[in-house]
Amino acid sequence: MSTQDVLLAASEESNQALTASLFALVVILTVGITFWASRNTKTAADYYAGGRSFSGVQNGFAIGGDYMSAASFLGISGAIALSGYDGFLYSIGFLVAWLVALLLIAELLRNSGRFTMADQLAYRMRQRPIRQAAAISTVVVSIFYLLAQMVGAGALVALLLGVDSQAAKNITIVSVGVLMIFYVVVGGMKGTTWVQIVKAVLLMFGTLLISVLVLAKFGFNLSDLLGTAADASGKGQAFLEPGLKYGATATSKIDFLSLGIALVLGTAGLPHILVRFYTVPTAKQARVSVLWAIGLIGTFYLMTLVLGFGAAALVTGDAKDQIAASGGNLASPLLAEAVGGGPGTLGGAILLALISAVAFATILAVVAGLTLTSASSVAHDLYANIWKKGTASEKDEVRTARIAAFVIGGAAIALAIPGQSLNVAFLVALAFAVAASANLPALLYNLFWKRFNTRGALWSIYGGLISAVGLVFFSPVVSGKVDPETGANLSLFPAGVDFSWFPLENPGIVSIPLGFFLGWLGTVTSSDKGSQERFAELEVRSLTGAGAEK
Repeated sequence: MSTQDVLLAASEESNQALTASLFALVVILTVGITFWASRNTKTAADYYAGGRSFSGVQNGFAIGGDYMSAASFLGISGAIALSGYDGFLYSIGFLVAWLVALLLIAELLRNSGRFTMADQLAYRMRQRPIRQAAAISTVVVSIFYLLAQMVGAGALVALLLGVDSQAAKNITIVSVGVLMIFYVVVGGMKGTTWVQIVKAVLLMFGTLLISVLVLAKFGFNLSDLLGTAADASGKGQAFLEPGLKYGATATSKIDFLSLGIALVLGTAGLPHILVRFYTVPTAKQARVSVLWAIGLIGTFYLMTLVLGFGAAALVTGDAKDQIAASGGNLASPLLAEAVGGGPGTLGGAILLALISAVAFATILAVVAGLTLTSASSVAHDLYANIWKKGTASEKDEVRTARIAAFVIGGAAIALAIPGQSLNVAFLVALAFAVAASANLPALLYNLFWKRFNTRGALWSIYGGLISAVGLVFFSPVVSGKVDPETGANLSLFPAGVDFSWFPLENPGIVSIPLGFFLGWLGTVTSSDKGSQERFAELEVRSLTGAGAEK
């Protein structure tokens, strides 16, 4: 072995040690926060809603931390790096989706609910069937979203720690899952919220740092950045225009429309985002948290434009191949390495380790929030209100939530292991489609339609949920999709397995209208008038917040 090879090997070991140290620091910090918060988690209100003790500013950062997931930091930048303009659709879709959620759902839901989405729906419906349907939908949406975060974690840690074997990557996913379960079981909403606040600060700092360094490479001229990215992509001007990914065929154009609908409407049905508004004491603080969240989220998604096109312009050689092989998930970390000086340099190693540690914190915070939301729904809606019919003690309810966290975390781990070739932003788009199909129609009808009743809610939730999940199962996402250039398998099932008959990769264009239609049809074909009696009371409650904690 030559002296140069020895120095290179020593440099790589030093870089991996630095990376491992930063990862360990993130884990120690978040574990410490969780233990600290657990000392003040004593009641069901503490566990589910953090005792409603967070200020608007704190909750705004926590909302940003919950919303700016691995799909945003890793998946969107990767989608832009690979598909240019078409990839930027994810940034626009996620940002606009947040505004739709605020205008239609957020404050009204906070005022009329208590701990879970089902509290609002069950207020003027029959308790048992509605809570069961809402809990099932919450768990399914959360598992889809968890799948994306776990896939991102596996790709990230494998890159940084030099892990090549599939077994080691699987161990990484399992380790993240175990940490996720720990945060939820020990810290509850208080611990999870503080982890999300810390994560939001780290993510904004890291993203801003890399964005400034990228723009400095081009004299802070965005036009030069876009031009260089287009040239380096090999696609030329087409890289900056619509249609590179979604415009080749009629099917891809419809898929584009379906994706857009799912992104714009999905956030308003995501339980883990909506329950964040239960953690503030008043409607005024909810509005303050909204303003802070808008500022953070809007700024972040603008910076993903720089990250994505920066990766296309500056990442070269084997690193560019790594981005493509990971489905785009490694674009941001490898861009950080490139602007720091490139592979093998101290600056590159420091920035790579820093950004990857930030991304890891992002994943840990989001998976904790998702798991907590679904576990809370199982304990509060299924166990306390259906199985125990309101007689369960707070201690039993919280214990059930912790047990549910183990089960849900295990399911997410089992699904993430075979799904490691999928882009995480794309996986989150599927979660958005399911949420918009199953949850959004029922929530909107319940808030604004006096005639809406229990049958309509059940048909809407189950119809949207079954159609969305069913169409995904029989789509190219699950089986039969192969990269035409490399021949690599891009589906959840192994190569050679193909039972797909639904041509679109995102079911939103079919399942979302179907969810609304079934909600209307179930209502008008039922003679149930009972839900109308409490509509006026719910309307006052949703607008004023009167009785929101009861």
